[in-house]
Amino acid sequence: MVLRLKEKYEQEVVPAMMRKFNYKNKMAVPKIEKIVLNMGLGKSKEDSKIVEEATDVISTVTGQKPIITKSRKSISNFSIRKGMPVGCKVTLRKSRMYEFLDRFINIALARIRDFQGTSPNSFDGRGNYALGIKEQLIFPEIDFDKVKTTLGMDIAIVTNAKNDEEAKELLSLIGMPFKGEE
Repeated sequence: MVLRLKEKYEQEVVPAMMRKFNYKNKMAVPKIEKIVLNMGLGKSKEDSKIVEEATDVISTVTGQKPIITKSRKSISNFSIRKGMPVGCKVTLRKSRMYEFLDRFINIALARIRDFQGTSPNSFDGRGNYALGIKEQLIFPEIDFDKVKTTLGMDIAIVTNAKNDEEAKELLSLIGMPFKGEE
């Protein structure tokens, strides 16, 4: 099965990036290495079912079982004990990464209320892009009736681009809608 986004990357994005940045070899063109989804579970100390619900949400959206992250030390101001679950995360690579990014850009982002584009300022200086989502209901795979609490998540797109300009061009050619672009 050929993935739509990977095919688009190879057919359209690579030649366009080679023309714009004068790469001599197609292997020098930046590519997406991985996508990391992270969900913080601050409310899990009151309700233990939130951890279960969050792992179900991430596994439904990504098709991969998440890792439950636990606190490394106790913090009394936040009522956290060492070893308590504080979040869950999953790292997507290769075909699952392209499949998730395709669904995220083309379906999920369009379902955000009053969406005008993602922020072009969320790059970290090394070519990686991070964005946050306030509720998990933008993904069509999630059954609206089974959701008890709305959970947000962070999505980090890691590229091997040398700077933010190359990474922004890569993501915009793939189809990421940035604010101020038409």
